[in-house]
Amino acid sequence: MIPLMKNAFLNEHETKKALAEFILKADRLSMDAECLKFERKFSEHQGRKESILFNSGGSANLAMLQALKNLGRLKDGDRVGFSALTWSTNTMPIIQMGMVPVALDCDVNTLNVMSHHLEERLKQVDLQALFLTNVLGFTGDIERVRDLCASRGIILIEDNCESLGTVLPSGKAGNFGVAASFSFFVAHHMSTIEGGMVCTDDQDLAEMLRIVRANGWDRNLTAVQQHKWRKRYDIHSEFQAKYTFYDLGFNLRPTEITGFLGQFQMQFLDANIQSRERNYLRLEQIMTKNPDLVLLRHEHITTLSTFAVPVVCKTPELRDHYLARFAGAGIEIRPMIAGNMQRQPFYEKYVKEKYDLPGTDFVHSNGFYCGNYPELSETDLETIGGCLYPL
Repeated sequence: MIPLMKNAFLNEHETKKALAEFILKADRLSMDAECLKFERKFSEHQGRKESILFNSGGSANLAMLQALKNLGRLKDGDRVGFSALTWSTNTMPIIQMGMVPVALDCDVNTLNVMSHHLEERLKQVDLQALFLTNVLGFTGDIERVRDLCASRGIILIEDNCESLGTVLPSGKAGNFGVAASFSFFVAHHMSTIEGGMVCTDDQDLAEMLRIVRANGWDRNLTAVQQHKWRKRYDIHSEFQAKYTFYDLGFNLRPTEITGFLGQFQMQFLDANIQSRERNYLRLEQIMTKNPDLVLLRHEHITTLSTFAVPVVCKTPELRDHYLARFAGAGIEIRPMIAGNMQRQPFYEKYVKEKYDLPGTDFVHSNGFYCGNYPELSETDLETIGGCLYPL
C-alpha cells in the first residue's frame, strides 16, 4: 500500500534517536528554550520578524482570530471571508469568535480563491477580514488579493498549513497577509507530531499572540513588554504579575519536544520541498496527456511545494473510475481537503447565509488526492503514474 504518509518524520530513525537522547537529557519538557530556538529558526527561514509556536496548526488559527479581536481590529458580528475549499479549523474559529463566515469560491484550475472571487463577493457584502487558504501548495493571484484587501481596509490572514515552501516572484506563500499559520502535524511538509506556528511582521500582534497562547498572562513576553502591561494595570510586584491575566486567551502552548523536533526537522526541509516539487512535476507530465483530467495552473509560482498530488476529474463519473483505480492499486486517497465547507454539518448548524460556489462544488464532486512526500520510491511513483493514464 502507498499511504498518505509513510513515516511520522522525514529520516525517521535518525529523528527518533535524536529525540530519545534529548528527552533523556532535558531538564524541562514544558515550553521553554527549545521552543524559542525553533521560533527564531523558523522566522529566519520564512523571512518574517516574528514566529509564535503553538500546540497545533488549528490552535494557531484560533489564536490569530482571538488576538485580532483582543486588539480591537475585529469584533463580534464582523464578516470574515474564507476559502470555501478548506479545512474545518480555518472556518470554525470564525464562528467560535462570534463573527460571521462568508464563503468565497475557488478557481477549478488553481484550487484557490482568486481576486475576481473576492471582488464579486464584495459586491454583495462588506468584509472586515479575509482568511485565505493556500491550497495544497498552490496559490491564486495572491498579490492581487493582497492589494485588493489593502485598498478596502480588509485584514488579510493566511492559512499556509499546506503550502510551506511555495514561492512566487513577489515572495513566499504565507508572507502576504498580516499573519499566517503553519502546521507541523504528521503528513505535513515537516512534522513535530502535533504543532503549529504563526508568522507575522506585526510586533503588536505577535505580542498579543503570546498572551493568547498562554492563558492571557505576560510570562512569555520580553521584559519591556511586561513592564508596559504591568504599568497599564498598576501591577507592582512579580508575585502578583505572575497570576495576572490581561486579556482572553487559552492554553495552546507547545512542549519542548515540539521545539526540539521542529529544529531537527528543519535541516531536511529544503530537500523535502524539492522532492515534493520533483514528484509532482513528474506525475503532471502524465496528467497533461489525459483528457479526463483538469490540469492545474501554476505558471505564476516559482517553487511549487505540493502538499499532495491533487487530481481533478472532469465529471463525477470519471472520478468514481479513478477512485476505483487508485484504490485497486493500493494507493490511499482522500477527498480534496474537506470539500465545500458549506456542506459540512457544523456549517449547516451555525451559519444561515450560504453562497453559490460553482468552482468549489466542482472540485468537491470531481476531486481527490493522494500523498506526495520524499519517501515515495521509484516503484511508488510508477504505480501512481500508472493510475493517471486515460481510462
